[in-house]
Amino acid sequence: MAKIEQSLEQAHYWLQMAVDLSVKAVTQDRGGPFGAVLVCNNEWVASGQNQVLELNDPTAHAEMQAIRAASQKLARFDLSDCVLYSSCQPCPMCLSAIYWARIPRLVYANSSEQVQAIGFDDAWIAENLGKSLALQPIQSQRIPLETATEALQLWQQKTPKRQY
Repeated sequence: MAKIEQSLEQAHYWLQMAVDLSVKAVTQDRGGPFGAVLVCNNEWVASGQNQVLELNDPTAHAEMQAIRAASQKLARFDLSDCVLYSSCQPCPMCLSAIYWARIPRLVYANSSEQVQAIGFDDAWIAENLGKSLALQPIQSQRIPLETATEALQLWQQKTPKRQY
């Protein structure tokens, strides 16, 4: 994994931009107090605000929006040369997306404890994600279907394929 260099001054600049977006998300009634900025080679690529309320989409977190916008703009899903600046420590969903996008560096301002204190408590999600599916509070049931493996077999046989 490549180490991404940045000065403290640069980090403050991009992080302040994420914080400003978090304030706008609240004042414009778009969603919760969260903003994110994605930077590649010390250049702005994309931003995101929490838009859960505006879009009625529980996945429209600031980090997710920034990752989606950056991937579209750069026309690639691998963001391994980027840095994500977030107004807050990412939730488990956003952290997973950061891993999937292969973003090697995350810089954030507010801690999860700070947002828990104002009612955004995702600690129970992280706690349950560590459990096997059978022990999680979501009721789940597996129904094996012979036809379900067709897509898996097609993927396995596909050449060439772009692994991600």
